[in-house]
Amino acid sequence: MNKIKLLLLAAVVIVSAGSVQAQGQKSGYISVEQMVSIMPEVGKIDTLLQKFQTDSLNTEFAALIQDYNYRDSMLTKTDTSKMPASIIREHRQQLETIAYQVQNWQQLSQNYMQQKQQQLLAPVYQKVMDAVREVAKTNGYGFVYNQEALLVAPPADNLLPLVAKKLNVKVPVNNPGAGSPGANRPR
Repeated sequence: MNKIKLLLLAAVVIVSAGSVQAQGQKSGYISVEQMVSIMPEVGKIDTLLQKFQTDSLNTEFAALIQDYNYRDSMLTKTDTSKMPASIIREHRQQLETIAYQVQNWQQLSQNYMQQKQQQLLAPVYQKVMDAVREVAKTNGYGFVYNQEALLVAPPADNLLPLVAKKLNVKVPVNNPGAGSPGANRPR
């Protein structure tokens, strides 16, 4: 019986110590999206995305239209009576597939752009997250929250200026949200 009481007392002491330790840790917040948006690499990424749009997506769309017109002319302007039925069926199936892609091009191209954007931004996000971890560790922050998830927080716990300094990025002076989490939200 005494062993059970002793184990129970030890468990209470451990839980109490853990809760006191967790209460004593500092917590801060940062808007990761805001930090990423002021990174110098983002301007280059925007340029690369515009080039991708122009060189790849627009070229692919033009090729789709050209292929559609070719296959359509094969079926409408050519004497199909001399063509094997399997070839006609193949052209019709391809024409339907291409017509679907043309009709849904806006959605398809948006998906391609999002994939490309995520691919290009992944190293920037990684760089920001590494800096957040380093700043948190260096300054004794046990918890760091995303600013968009907070309704109220003291400006002193905003890690954006510290992370920007760590990454040698200048925070714009008219930066909404650099103070409180709700500063850049509509009311």
